[in-house]
Amino acid sequence: MKKVITYGSFDLFHEGHYKLLKRAKELGDYLIVGVTTEHFDTMRGKLNLVDPIMTRIENVRATGFADEIIVEDHDGQKIEDIQKYGVDVFTVGSDWTGRFDYLNAYCKVIYLERTPDISSSIIREGRGTLIRIGIIGTGRVAPRFFEESSYVSGAEVVAAYNPDVESAMDFNQKYQLSTYVEKFDEFLDKVDAIYVASPNETHADYVRKGLEAGKHVLCEKPMTFTFAESQELYNMAKSKGLKLMEGIRAAYLPAFQQIIATAKSGTIGRICNVEACFSRLPDIGSREECDYKYSGAFLEYGSYGMLPIFKLLGVDYESVELESILGENGIDIYTEAHFKYDGCLATAKAGSGVKSEGQLIIAGTLGYILVQSPWWLADSFEVRYEDPSRIERHKAEFQGGGFRYEISEFINKIRDPESVDYKLTAGESRAMAKVVEKFMEKRKKMQGE
Repeated sequence: MKKVITYGSFDLFHEGHYKLLKRAKELGDYLIVGVTTEHFDTMRGKLNLVDPIMTRIENVRATGFADEIIVEDHDGQKIEDIQKYGVDVFTVGSDWTGRFDYLNAYCKVIYLERTPDISSSIIREGRGTLIRIGIIGTGRVAPRFFEESSYVSGAEVVAAYNPDVESAMDFNQKYQLSTYVEKFDEFLDKVDAIYVASPNETHADYVRKGLEAGKHVLCEKPMTFTFAESQELYNMAKSKGLKLMEGIRAAYLPAFQQIIATAKSGTIGRICNVEACFSRLPDIGSREECDYKYSGAFLEYGSYGMLPIFKLLGVDYESVELESILGENGIDIYTEAHFKYDGCLATAKAGSGVKSEGQLIIAGTLGYILVQSPWWLADSFEVRYEDPSRIERHKAEFQGGGFRYEISEFINKIRDPESVDYKLTAGESRAMAKVVEKFMEKRKKMQGE
């Protein structure tokens, strides 16, 4: 008898799950299905589970494909189960290609290819909604978004769009998604929501088109280059009952929320200064190096620096001054935005071609918070005081590259239209657009336009 084993959370059971189990069954004579517990899913970074484990087990059982159903609740269990049950084949979807190659030492590993254009309808009604997401732009960010979306229950990336034929086809070949080049309307018909990861200058137009088509929108920063356009798009989303969210990953990480709460709690006294730096050395020939109109240090990374400033001090600053260093081709390689508040100062530093310490410091009258580099991917921070021996260390670890927490927030907002918007508000996003607008005006003058 040839035994096959597969695992999954099988939350919000849909046709994709059904087809995977069907194909797994066809690989042998006896199929064992491992269903993960809520605790184990949380530990491995799976977010937004809706169905309790008994419902998920019953959904698997109802397909008739599973000869035996077991529960997966700890790391290393797959090796234990393969040996315990005498398994011949381990199988899982191609989203995980390469991840389980180590199991080849115990049995044959088979990755089942995605089935393009499957229906994502929920088989058991009344248990929630599966949100079909389409990606606009198939460059360097899109693969990371796609890979982490598999960790968010209730979200499924089903299509991609890019007018660049070569990039679109490469993405299609790797991820087996329905990928569109010229048929943008057909792409929109496939999805409930879009993630905009195209070049900066196209963001606002794609957001507008998505909202006009009745789609929820998650957009990479900067969403717009002007305050007025940002306000227009948020107003459009509100009038249509749609969710619009700007994608600044740091805002949604567990540690960042804890940092903000600690700073506001009075632990370090009255906040007097916030200083945040985000810098990277760009790849040769990258957009940051070559696009003097719509890229550069501040447009790429300035939003990160402004995030903790606006979260802690609000958006009603008294003044903001921007200073930049331009590279040989007129692109800013380093920019500082200096904010003056009543009784407080703040600085957002952005470097692209200039490397600095990427830390966040929040200074108060009783002590300060230090978030070491890279603060935008923080999993820990320290509260320090006048006494150098007194240091309070906090940890709030996260899984993956952070995208799943942003996606989780997006899905939760769509599911619960009445949920409170606090991790990154529309007002804070509009305030960032206002500073970006001022930066664009200043840079044009510096570039002699």
